[in-house]
Amino acid sequence: MSKKVKFNYHHLGIPTDKPIEGEVYLKDYKVYHYGYDKSDYGIEWMRYEKDCQLPEIVKTIPHVAFEVADIYEAIRGKNVIIEPNSPSEGNIVAFIEENGAPIEFIQTRKGKRKQYGNDA
Repeated sequence: MSKKVKFNYHHLGIPTDKPIEGEVYLKDYKVYHYGYDKSDYGIEWMRYEKDCQLPEIVKTIPHVAFEVADIYEAIRGKNVIIEPNSPSEGNIVAFIEENGAPIEFIQTRKGKRKQYGNDA
């Protein structure tokens, strides 16, 4: 990377095959998610439909997510497995593979960030 990218912990996404009461469905991605906004530590459960087109590594291995100021700078030169996209208003996300694990980067509009722990 040409610039130093600051990574701030956002959440931990954990795949599950069990439905959870109150989960939210993302139709365009065929994914259910639950818990991020209810957890002091950003634990988010992810349940994928059988025909979900996301990479298998994302559907089967937990991922850590970091908020970044510039998502394009954060993924520059990395093994991008999900290109930048907007699953919800005000957010851009992308995934890379690093050392056999999926890593998510999130760029949000200022003032929308939920604070967790210390800056990485």
